[in-house]
Amino acid sequence: MTVRIIDLLRQKPEGQEVVVKGWVRTKRGNKNVAFIALNDGSTINNIQVVVDMAAADEALLKDVTTGSCLAVTGLLVESVGSGQPVEVQARNIEIYGKADATYPLQKKGHSMEFLREIAYLRPRTNTFGAVFRIRHAMAYAIHKFFNDKGFYYWHTPLITASDCEGAGAMFNVTTFDLNNVPKTEEGKVDYSQDFFARQTSLTVSGQLEGELGALSLGQIYTFGPTFRAENSNTPRHLAEFWMIEPEMAFYDLEDNMALAEEFIKYCVQYALDNCMDDLTFLNNMFDKELIERLRGVVECEFVRLDYTEGIRILSESGRKFEFPCTWGCDLQSEHERYLVEEYFKKPVILINYPKEIKSFYMKQNEDGKTVRAMDVLFPKIGEIIGGSEREADFDKLNTIIEERGMSKETLWWYLDTRRWGSAPHSGFGLGFERLLLFVTGMANIRDVIPFPRTPKNAEY
Repeated sequence: MTVRIIDLLRQKPEGQEVVVKGWVRTKRGNKNVAFIALNDGSTINNIQVVVDMAAADEALLKDVTTGSCLAVTGLLVESVGSGQPVEVQARNIEIYGKADATYPLQKKGHSMEFLREIAYLRPRTNTFGAVFRIRHAMAYAIHKFFNDKGFYYWHTPLITASDCEGAGAMFNVTTFDLNNVPKTEEGKVDYSQDFFARQTSLTVSGQLEGELGALSLGQIYTFGPTFRAENSNTPRHLAEFWMIEPEMAFYDLEDNMALAEEFIKYCVQYALDNCMDDLTFLNNMFDKELIERLRGVVECEFVRLDYTEGIRILSESGRKFEFPCTWGCDLQSEHERYLVEEYFKKPVILINYPKEIKSFYMKQNEDGKTVRAMDVLFPKIGEIIGGSEREADFDKLNTIIEERGMSKETLWWYLDTRRWGSAPHSGFGLGFERLLLFVTGMANIRDVIPFPRTPKNAEY
């Protein structure tokens, strides 16, 4: 029976026969003995396979090259070398798949840019194996956190007729032949002939539908892909990414902030408790302060900061920012990181933003100028969570939709929730890849998702 390498490395070596399968990372040796480093993706650590050349099939061993896939039957023994507790003394080797000299992942350093060009192979590297194992662990931690707190996992549609953010950066969904699109008498696209008989798009957020769940089940969360058709070629943006969006009935802004802080600390602590081998590798290879920074977030209390006070701090900082910052502006990453990394030296939850720069669904404060919004700002990342208390008053919500020229035709159902049994409620959104950037210490968001979708890039 095949045993995963992560489990083999934990076994007590007593000369028992084992079968191990994986891909060759390296092969070295001399005329007497060969050493094969084998990895099956279950751990950052390889297992060493020792081959007695006197009993080996030399022709077969020539095909044991970097990248080839093997099944090895042998004895698990205590390793006489340093670096690993156990090793396998090979008795039989079967080659499942050969890899010739054109295999791109030879034993040398590869740039992140090169590895993005071969995204179908990069999970075989130490770096991306570590990143994607952590990605799995974080996804599990998210489901466990909300399940243990009594939340219900709520599936929101990927195809929608409403624009949650009101920004219009959405991918259209259609079955039309784009070379022969039907038109109305006025020359506009005749969506009545399309599959859904109306204009539809890929969702930018599951929030609006999530609110319906909260106003029925009390506490829900969504966790799924979202899409933004923004022409943003930056290290922090993707066209397809994953979002976690909890929505809670009877939560005000204070409750929302407390949950967000508890949630993100839970995820970071889960990584520290369950991914230390991979975190140590990433800490040593990419970011020498990674583990210290993760522990610092878990141990500190997040700052609650009013937007107006934040603007004052930035204005009086004496720092010359690339983007000027005055009351009413939307903070840029450089502003957010100054507050977190230099001024407070801990995560900050910024609240009460000007209503003009925030979404239509946010609850208005009594000053008439600000809304009960919150952004959680993190070191090296900037904004990692965005949320708010939602506007529960029908008249105020209706007015803001009219003022912004939004379509009541597509939002009638959302407005109806404020007609019948409206309730105070709150929620937030966490970009999964932003969380992974923080937890892994990677510098580019393209490197924490298996197959990044960015402008002019949709390979695989």
